[in-house]
Amino acid sequence: MNPTSAQAPPESPLATANAVMGKFRWTICALVFFATTINYLDRAVISLLKPYLETEFHWNAGDYANIEIAFKLAYAVGMVGAGRIIDKLGTKLGYALSTALWSVAAMGHALVSSTFGFGIARGFLGITEAGNFPAAIKTTAEWFPQRERALATGIFNSGSNVGAIVAPLTVPLIAETIGWKWAFLITGALGFVWLVLWMYFYETPAKHARLSKAEFDYINADIPVGLPEEGVTEEKPKASWGKLLTFRQTWAFVIGKFLTDPIWWFYLFWLPDFLGKQYGLKGTDIALPVAAVYILSSIGSVGGGYLPLGFIRRGMPAFQARKTAMLVIAFCVFPIVFAQWLGGLNMWLAVLVIGIAAAAHQAWSANIFTTVSDMFPKRAVGSVTGIGGMAGGLGGIALTALVQKRMFVHFESIGQIDKAYYIMFFICGAAYLLAWVLMFTLVPRMEPIKLDDE
Repeated sequence: MNPTSAQAPPESPLATANAVMGKFRWTICALVFFATTINYLDRAVISLLKPYLETEFHWNAGDYANIEIAFKLAYAVGMVGAGRIIDKLGTKLGYALSTALWSVAAMGHALVSSTFGFGIARGFLGITEAGNFPAAIKTTAEWFPQRERALATGIFNSGSNVGAIVAPLTVPLIAETIGWKWAFLITGALGFVWLVLWMYFYETPAKHARLSKAEFDYINADIPVGLPEEGVTEEKPKASWGKLLTFRQTWAFVIGKFLTDPIWWFYLFWLPDFLGKQYGLKGTDIALPVAAVYILSSIGSVGGGYLPLGFIRRGMPAFQARKTAMLVIAFCVFPIVFAQWLGGLNMWLAVLVIGIAAAAHQAWSANIFTTVSDMFPKRAVGSVTGIGGMAGGLGGIALTALVQKRMFVHFESIGQIDKAYYIMFFICGAAYLLAWVLMFTLVPRMEPIKLDDE
């Protein structure tokens, strides 16, 4: 017998469980990553087809803003019910239903023949795409212990960047070669490929045939003190919105999403327009700078998950680690206020600071989502995520309707569109610091929610 192996301490059941189920957990994370990739690919297509659609349908900045508002309004409305539906149907069926419906909506854009029709199509896409993040966050809460959730969230959330990277590399090429309608059809069809994989591979821990008690305990090993340990079945009633809205923790998440989600919408829907108007990029020329921004965003998403994990490994409590990481991230956004000035020196300097800001947003997103699963029982995670997602959608509508639509139309009409972007980049730089101050004034320390029936 090898003496070294004889003296080695036996592995704990939790360590063994981690070794056995680790690969499966990360396979699930990969599935959620690809769903998020497809989700953002489908919503990003229209921003890259904007030049083609402007020519065919004679749009101005106001028309495009109205279509963007239709998507955001529907997305916000969808969030009202998406989290509740996910909590009711469960992640497997709820995620599948949402993905199937938004894929149909994405492909349906190819049938549209008017500006009003695009508003309807975008509305259907928005209301169905609302299910992605409540389902993704709930899946992560089900399968990952608290200390791993920010990293898992960062990884799957980076799918939003990959979707935005794939879009400029493929959509203009498809439009140039076989027409803009095929761009909607091809990208929309990808959701059905994912759907087959999801239904084959996924099951919740509560219903997983191979999940032992030790493995289940590993997933729930570090539930915060004060939160109930949810067992193999989830038969307790779902928390009502009215009840959830009485908690400061809910409002902290709502405020954070309301102030920062619109910034990401701005990058997603207006970045190609910015590059075209400011630097004269057209068609496939826009692919590389847009892809560069979202490559940086992917790095930020995963890095944002690692940052609090590093603090936790140094002995910092999870909530404090998350709070500290989010402050660091908020400061990383601020240099975007200099994007226009730097872009005057060289376009790639503007792309760089916008990319860093977009990366910081994704790092922020990985952490703000995880605050929900930190503080709420799993049966309420989908609903709280839905409430916050609705707030983010409403924030996006407010920014577009009150700032972007009026401001961009005005400055474009007088030939000074650069001033509109100066203002928008200043708003981007300030939003996260304001959100951090308000969020952690409401919830300065870890206060897990225990619902009345627990």
